[in-house]
Amino acid sequence: MKTGKEDNETATTPAGDSAATEATTAAAAKKVKVIEYNLTDEEYALGVDKAQPELLAQVNEILKQVKSDGTLDKICNNYFGDGTPVAVQSAVADSSKDQLVVATNAAFEPFEYTKGKDYYGIDMELAAYIAEKLGKELVIQNMDFDAVCLSVGQHKCDIAMAGLTVKPDREEYVTFSESYYKASQQVIAKGDDTTFDACTSAADVEAILNGLDSSKKIGVQNGTTGQFYVKGDESFGFAGLKASCVGYKSGSLAVQDLINGNVDYVIIDSAPAVCITDAVNEMA
Repeated sequence: MKTGKEDNETATTPAGDSAATEATTAAAAKKVKVIEYNLTDEEYALGVDKAQPELLAQVNEILKQVKSDGTLDKICNNYFGDGTPVAVQSAVADSSKDQLVVATNAAFEPFEYTKGKDYYGIDMELAAYIAEKLGKELVIQNMDFDAVCLSVGQHKCDIAMAGLTVKPDREEYVTFSESYYKASQQVIAKGDDTTFDACTSAADVEAILNGLDSSKKIGVQNGTTGQFYVKGDESFGFAGLKASCVGYKSGSLAVQDLINGNVDYVIIDSAPAVCITDAVNEMA
C-alpha cells in the first residue's frame, strides 16, 4: 500500500543528467550523424590536361586572384554561409567553338551537384568564373568520379574539377594546379550509434576504426580518399583498416545503405558528409 507521503513525492532528475538525456534523445532522433574529427589533411586542386601548359599557367593565375581578392570566399559563402548558390549552365560541346570542357562528378555536394539541368557547387561556380576570365564557353561533362582524371588524361576534357584531392598517382593523367581548398575525411554513423561518443580526438576515432575487424563494413565513394583510407594507400601513407570496404558511385548511396543496415559506417570528405547528413535528417 502506498502512503500519502509516497503519493505526494515527485521524482527528480539532476539537471546535468536531464541535459545529457535530452542530448542523447536528440541524437537518436537523427537517422545519421557526422563524427566531427578529421582523419586526414588534404588539399583540393584542379587537374589540368598535361598537354596544355598555357592553360595551367592561366588557371593558376586565376586561382591566385580569386584567393586574394575574396572571390573564392564569396563562392564558398554561397554554400557554407548566408549566400545563395548560383546556377551554372553547360553549353553543348562543339569543337568549332572556343570552349572550356570541364570533367566532374556531380554527386559531391557542396562542390558539384545538379538540380534539373543546372549545375551548382563551389567547383561549378569556380568553373564558370574561370571560363569567363578565359573568354571561353563552359561545357560541363558529368561522369563517374573514377573517369574524371582519365578523361582529362585522354584529352577529352581540359580540366578535372571534382573535389579532387592532390594525389601523386593522379599526376599520371593530369597536372595539378595550385590548391584552393583544404579538406579532410570524417566518419558518418547512425544517429543512435554510441561507438564514438567517448572520443575526444581524431586519435580516439582512429583507434576505434583500427580495432574493427572484417565483419564490419565501411561504405565509401569509389576512387575517393575515403576508399584509399579504408583500403590503404602508400602514396597517402594510409595503412588501411581491417574492416571491409564497400564502394559506391556516390556518398549519398553509401549513406542510404548505412541507414538500410548494409554497412556499419561511411567515410567521406567532411563538407559532403555534412550536406548528406543534413539532407537525410531533414527528411526524417
